Amino acid sequence: MSVAASPYATMPRLLALSLAQIVGWGTLYYSFIVAAPKMATSTGWPLTAITGLFSAGLVCAALMAMVVGRLLDRRGPRVIVTAGSAVGVLGLILVSQSGNLAMLGVAFLVCAVAQASVFYDAAFTIVTHRYQDLRRKALAIVTIAGGLASTVFAPLVAVLLSALGWSGTYLVLAAILATVNLPLYWFSLEPAWHVRVVGHPDRHDQSVSAVVRSGRFWRLVIAMVAISIALFSVTLNSIPLFMERGFTFELAAVALGLIGAGQLLGRILFMVVPHGRRAWIPLAAGSVAGAVALAMLGLVPGPAWLLILIGIATGSVRGVMTLVHATAVSDRWGTLNYGAVNGIFSAPIAVALALTPAIGPLVASATGSFTTMALVMAGVAVLAAAIAPST
Repeated sequence: MSVAASPYATMPRLLALSLAQIVGWGTLYYSFIVAAPKMATSTGWPLTAITGLFSAGLVCAALMAMVVGRLLDRRGPRVIVTAGSAVGVLGLILVSQSGNLAMLGVAFLVCAVAQASVFYDAAFTIVTHRYQDLRRKALAIVTIAGGLASTVFAPLVAVLLSALGWSGTYLVLAAILATVNLPLYWFSLEPAWHVRVVGHPDRHDQSVSAVVRSGRFWRLVIAMVAISIALFSVTLNSIPLFMERGFTFELAAVALGLIGAGQLLGRILFMVVPHGRRAWIPLAAGSVAGAVALAMLGLVPGPAWLLILIGIATGSVRGVMTLVHATAVSDRWGTLNYGAVNGIFSAPIAVALALTPAIGPLVASATGSFTTMALVMAGVAVLAAAIAPST
């Protein structure tokens, strides 16, 4: 087994990857969340059509990430990720010049290539190959940075929209992505892997086909899809949930922001909690904690400060589960084919996450309220916890 460098011995590279995650998520994801209503108002295009095209792009990115992961395993990250960022610059320029929904759909598809190359799955592959057994703290640092993307870019995009309109805003975002991420990736990423990647000591056959044909792999996929749907369906729809409890829109929006801050707390907690050899325990523990938090959101009537604290706790669980996702494959099957296996593992999860903004309201409509929806999702989290020991 090869010995990887400490995350702190290669801190400049880790900081470069972290900064690139902030800019990548900010320009290629959170900017669309902020700009979509302005785009709809300015163009007259239906907001549902804009968000639907964006979600379709995210699904395409999830599918392309499987190919990107395999390429990262074989060829190293420098050329692939830098090229993906360059495609992202082109995609943002195309967004800025979109004159109709068809052109916008094409632009989102181009952006999807970049998202597959620079979002978490690609970053997880880079960190896992680079740091090997020391990957957990490095993964936590990268995801903490990614969690700051909305904090940095949501107000920045809002200011740009007011000053330049949505078309001008996307030209500025394209320039930011080009001037920050292209040099960061080119000069900080490895041209090829020089450290021999390793397999799990308890596994002798870690080929991609052997792993993805195993029942254990698909039970893991089902459990992660279930807990992801549960947590994101509730937290992404927390504003109407809190308003059902008497919050004003403004206070509910503040609570949503604090849920996002809770993710950072969860990722910091993941860094300091000891990790044993039983890979299923973090998944089971996180699913149980998620079930409890979601049930409390559905059952506790108030006061507001208590509901906000429960929301922060729910966000913390969501932050922990991001890192459980990042380490699930390597903890079970090693790092030998991490990019390829993790790409297949992550695709159904990413598709589910792209649908969660719609899943929450659909379940709420069927059950009569968003608070009841939270209770249903608590049950889905229990299902994930029940499956976890068999993973």
